[in-house]
Amino acid sequence: MFDLPVVTATERKQATNFRKTLLDMGFSMSQYSVYFRFCGTREQTGPFVTKIKRIVPPKGRVSILLFTDKQFGDIINFTNLKQEKMPEQPTFFDLF
Repeated sequence: MFDLPVVTATERKQATNFRKTLLDMGFSMSQYSVYFRFCGTREQTGPFVTKIKRIVPPKGRVSILLFTDKQFGDIINFTNLKQEKMPEQPTFFDLF
């Protein structure tokens, strides 16, 4: 999740590029400045953390939260008063 300044044209461009890169890395938008990606194991998060560290804009705040598979699966969402379950994540073998 992040809070990036967007006052100047340069800041807007940096924030847009940051969001686009997250999408290119397979992240999904939960809210405008909250993105998530299922990685399967903690070891698989390493390359993503490294890449995000390299693309963090010079101003603003970026936080990376790591959840276990169970914690991620226990998230409860409401949209327009309707409860929604988190989408099921593929198992390792479903990816092939």
